[in-house]
Amino acid sequence: MGIDDEEDRTNPSSSLPETLKHFHRDLLAGAVMGGVVHTIVAPIERAKLLLQTQESNIAIVGDNSGKQRRFKGMFDFIHRTIREEGVLSLWRGNGSSVLRYYPSVALNFSLKDLYRGLLRNNGNHALSGTLANFIAGSAAGCTALIVVYPLDIAHTRLAADVGNKEARQFRGIRHFLSTVHRKDGVRGIYRGLPASLHGVIVHRGLYFGGFDTVKEVFSEGAKPELALWKRWVLAQGVTTSAGLASYPLDTVRRRIMMQSGIERPMYSSTLDCWRKIYRVEGLASFYRGALSNMFRSTGSAAILVFYDEVKKFLNWGGI
Repeated sequence: MGIDDEEDRTNPSSSLPETLKHFHRDLLAGAVMGGVVHTIVAPIERAKLLLQTQESNIAIVGDNSGKQRRFKGMFDFIHRTIREEGVLSLWRGNGSSVLRYYPSVALNFSLKDLYRGLLRNNGNHALSGTLANFIAGSAAGCTALIVVYPLDIAHTRLAADVGNKEARQFRGIRHFLSTVHRKDGVRGIYRGLPASLHGVIVHRGLYFGGFDTVKEVFSEGAKPELALWKRWVLAQGVTTSAGLASYPLDTVRRRIMMQSGIERPMYSSTLDCWRKIYRVEGLASFYRGALSNMFRSTGSAAILVFYDEVKKFLNWGGI
């Protein structure tokens, strides 16, 4: 089945039952890659989140003692965190991240393939090829985000929680969700969802659609398929580009997430957040932590490349 199977699934003439037939395999392949890779890059992910949100983090901006100084960059964060809180604190929030990424990555990849199969089999040539790749990527990203959003916001808040154990605002996922629900209700748990969907449409459309498109272009005439290292280079380029293009949107959504459960939110709406960041902090603030995100993108590129390899292994094993 191997290569022929992969070609059948990207062929517009492939049948819908064939697309649905492999949904469980795509789900498992995405889950395996998501959990492993994101645990490896968790310290960089936490550095990126803190740099993005520290201007709206009450543990930092509201600390008049001067103990919680602003982080200057990724290396400053790593150095200070190890010195003040220990090595393991670099992985703070990784539990919620893994819980989030198992269903998120699994749904993203499996639904992306499913939606692409549906679009390419509807008989409408306008929705084939590149356009189908981008639409499928965006739609899969939005679907997955809505499902896992409570874990997404929990991950952001736990990763941004600084200080020793006694000084932290939340003790874990359950404590965060119960605290926010008690103060703000369900609305608080889903605060920032509209802004997040804006970012996901751009990022996942470029991330999935871009990679699938360039892989198809460069794979034309390749025997039997594009080499692994070439796919890695393409994936790294697409991942970095998608991350930079959607980064201001990601910064805004993370800032709004930081408003859940607090008495006096800094931002009244998504538009207000955009306006205040630009006026008070300047344009560069939208890209704060972008360098950390570029390092982290290596993990995202690995997921794109090895997802296909894991699927082949599962197919070889008859799963």
